[in-house]
Amino acid sequence: MLTSDELQEILNISLRNGGDLAEIFIEETTSTSIAFEDDKAEKINSGTDIGAGIRLIDKKEIYYAATTDISFPSLKETAIKISSSIKKSKKTKTSDELIPQISERLGKIKKHPDLVPIEEKLDKIKILNDTARSFGEKIKQVTVKYSDSNQAITIANSNGVYVEDNRTRTRYLINVIAEKNGILQTGYEAPGGTVGFELFDLYPAEEYAKKAAERAIKMLDAPHAPSGKMMVVLSSEAGGTLIHEACGHALEADFIMKGTSIFCGKIGKQVASPLVTVMDDTTLQGKFGSYAFDDEGTHAQKTILIENGILKGYLNDWYTARELEMKPTGNGRRESFRTKPVPRMTNTLIAPGKTDPGEIISSVKNGLFVKRMGGGEVNITNGDFVFEINEAYLIENGQITSPVRGAILTGNGPKVLETIDMVGNDLGFQVGVCGKYDHAPVSDAQPTIRIPEIVVGGR
Repeated sequence: MLTSDELQEILNISLRNGGDLAEIFIEETTSTSIAFEDDKAEKINSGTDIGAGIRLIDKKEIYYAATTDISFPSLKETAIKISSSIKKSKKTKTSDELIPQISERLGKIKKHPDLVPIEEKLDKIKILNDTARSFGEKIKQVTVKYSDSNQAITIANSNGVYVEDNRTRTRYLINVIAEKNGILQTGYEAPGGTVGFELFDLYPAEEYAKKAAERAIKMLDAPHAPSGKMMVVLSSEAGGTLIHEACGHALEADFIMKGTSIFCGKIGKQVASPLVTVMDDTTLQGKFGSYAFDDEGTHAQKTILIENGILKGYLNDWYTARELEMKPTGNGRRESFRTKPVPRMTNTLIAPGKTDPGEIISSVKNGLFVKRMGGGEVNITNGDFVFEINEAYLIENGQITSPVRGAILTGNGPKVLETIDMVGNDLGFQVGVCGKYDHAPVSDAQPTIRIPEIVVGGR
């Protein structure tokens, strides 16, 4: 590992021809991934990825170079090359001293994945597979994926930031496909977090495989969902797919800078129901999007985006914060040392309200209860979205009744936020990997909410 003096010299070299900020990001990530299908392990990958990226910002220009050689001579050479991007021949002064900040983990890792034998990991995967297949001949396919990683990072920049951190994440995914009379239905579970192998204590393999298989089988006999405008209740178990896709991306500040977000110029204005508060909270212990510092070295924090329906701010990295004359929110994220940071969500959620979820359901005479969301698409310039639903039920006279399949939600994110008229006092999380320019681990959450009217696609 480089000394603080060596890091300081690399930053000085990067700025020798000028510039506003120089930064170095060094990463060493060890990881294991297992793909299990057709009752056998199809692929097992394990290894270490090491490298560094040097970023130089000069006014609106961003220069970036990455290398897999993190030796001091190699990084000096990379700094020389990136400094040549600027032709001012005017040296910029860096911070006088780099004082390291060492993060305290967001919760203690109880079972470090790199100390767990591969055989033990395969045993858990087999439990997932065998439990799902035990539901009989209707189960046609079971896919299990497991991944763990430990990312050790060092970040230093010319403003005096110098941090070191270790991030451990573990996740598994089970996807079950059931078939009957040519009808295919899917059940899916994918828990994960900034935890170690104790993930399986928190989310037992047998229990979650059972949930996935039961969901797939249950939907086989469900009639097609009705179509048209309906009152819809989104369960907290649906996670925060709606808030992530229909709202969250449009609040990332790079889209604000480009003028492509529907929320441009709306800070201080009413953009949602007074019952709705939206936040991005990187400090939540154990959640998949949590960390102590972002990938620029900014401290993790809770950012209120919408408060009681009023737009309060955006998700910023250092560059967008400077351009928009705002503060960095600790949302500068990158997939690896190979890519420069951009504003990204972490753990994004609608805050719980005060209403009991049962009261919300009983208030609906005729509507749709959405228990599990699927994939979807959103246009951030206007907020229009289309979401598949994996598990849904009719609500009749205030009671959840028969399951229905094939439902699709179509609407406009900001308009949906404006019309939400009941917010539950519960909160449910889902985890995933968000693809923007690259990929980042995230979690999304919401309470049970009631939408008075939205277009449901069915039959």
